[in-house]
Amino acid sequence: MKAQKGDRIVLAGEQVDRPTRDGEILEVRGKDGAPPYLVRWSDGHTGLLYPGPGSVLRIGSSHGEGAPAPAAEAPAKPVKEWQVRVSIFESADDTTAKVVLLADAPEALMASGESHRSEEDRPANRIGDEVAVARALRHLADELLDTATHDIESATGETDVFVRPR
Repeated sequence: MKAQKGDRIVLAGEQVDRPTRDGEILEVRGKDGAPPYLVRWSDGHTGLLYPGPGSVLRIGSSHGEGAPAPAAEAPAKPVKEWQVRVSIFESADDTTAKVVLLADAPEALMASGESHRSEEDRPANRIGDEVAVARALRHLADELLDTATHDIESATGETDVFVRPR
């Protein structure tokens, strides 16, 4: 990773329930754009960073010589991160997938999906996993659309709201 002053860096959360962090590189202390970087995070804190896996560099400056300085960057908007946790349970010819959406809503949304292998089919656990997870995710999508529908009805006072799935 090579950076310059003014570039932005985004880090995935260290743990599943941790938010994504983003900040501006104030200083490059390594040779030829290499780490460590002095970063001012969007929450106002400043610290030295050696980026690892889960780091993304966003080029925020014009790296060409003689190019005009970039305009002042608007303050970074907060990053929202939703995560889906998938658990797969196998028992003989049956597979069940449970999915949970971890978001900023008051409660987590959950859904499940199942698959069953026919006796005539060769055992292939991966296929059962894929089918069960796909079904669970489809059910989760339906739950999200239902939640959005109810939220729209509550916010507008309208009834019989329909949110198209596409």
